[in-house]
Amino acid sequence: MENNRFRSGIITILSALLCILIGLFIGFLALILLAYISLRNGGNPFTFGDVLSTAYTSGFKQVLLGGLYQMPRGLRAEITLAASLIMTGLSVAFAFKTGLFNIGAAGQYAVGAFGALYCALIWNLPWYVCLIAAALCGAVWGAIPGFFKAYFNINEVITAIMFNWIGLYGVNTLMYGGGSSPMYNLKTTKTWPVAAKSAGSLIPDLKDLGATYFQRPATIGIFIAVLIAVILWVVLNKTTFGYELKACGYSKTAAKYAGINEKKNIILAMAISGALAGIGAGLYYLSGTAEWQPLVSTALPGIGFDGISVALLASSNPIGTVFSALFISHISTGGGFMSANIFPPEIADVISGVIIYLCAFMMLFKRRISRVFSRENKGGK
Repeated sequence: MENNRFRSGIITILSALLCILIGLFIGFLALILLAYISLRNGGNPFTFGDVLSTAYTSGFKQVLLGGLYQMPRGLRAEITLAASLIMTGLSVAFAFKTGLFNIGAAGQYAVGAFGALYCALIWNLPWYVCLIAAALCGAVWGAIPGFFKAYFNINEVITAIMFNWIGLYGVNTLMYGGGSSPMYNLKTTKTWPVAAKSAGSLIPDLKDLGATYFQRPATIGIFIAVLIAVILWVVLNKTTFGYELKACGYSKTAAKYAGINEKKNIILAMAISGALAGIGAGLYYLSGTAEWQPLVSTALPGIGFDGISVALLASSNPIGTVFSALFISHISTGGGFMSANIFPPEIADVISGVIIYLCAFMMLFKRRISRVFSRENKGGK
């Protein structure tokens, strides 16, 4: 039994790595095409070697190195982004494990950001209280689609999409307040920096733990996110509560006949998913790395949707989510360092998009790799 689980885990990891390698290869081909177009428009003679060199040195190298390309600022930005991506990835993955599709992580992230910033900028509360507020706000916003799903059988995808926009514009309205909100800085058109209003609301940075190389915004948020991922894995795989949640995901009817309150568990699952997304927002906006911009935040937070990519790449495994979030954060950060004259920074999103698209073929990859393992075992015998 244990050998089968270990083998299944290895096959899943190899399948994910195959998706990543193919995605990186296709991304490199796209960079070669863009480099060729750029050199041709330059009007100077060039060779195919020049195209390859330009594609690698001005684009692909940055993607591969990620935050390491520009130390220490790039690495700090990558760590901060990864912490939030882990949480939004866990939000989606947890819902997947319980048979639900939480496409509302972006809205829950926005509402969570409001909860964290309100407690920080208005009440000057400690960072851990602000994080709890972010989790509670996200949980409430996630529980609403769960309630409609449980009692009215309304698809959670439809409800969550609508609440994404309600949450976003509601948060923008409250934070802006016609320009008179105490959270809003008229001069910068952003919320006030947490460091300026309430330094105690900032999440401690790694320097506080003795890591003198790192400075803000590299916070202990990454450790908080990893700890939550481990706790979720234990809850889902080692507790009765986790078993009940997964049972409802497999079959609500069977769970009901087994004596499990399926309505309560659906609402709880969505509430927990929302809380995870809310914590992700708290980890980001309490790190001192960014402020919310009510007047220009008319698009849903991309981190919320990136959580879907993270969860899919990790096959909804909480521990795998940590590694997939680190990878997505790595290439996204690296994409920002590419030569803007040749490559748009969105090319990193194209690469991650291709990788996630390939995840749809992961079952095919698993079958092929499983056959290779089976042939080797037969050959060994």
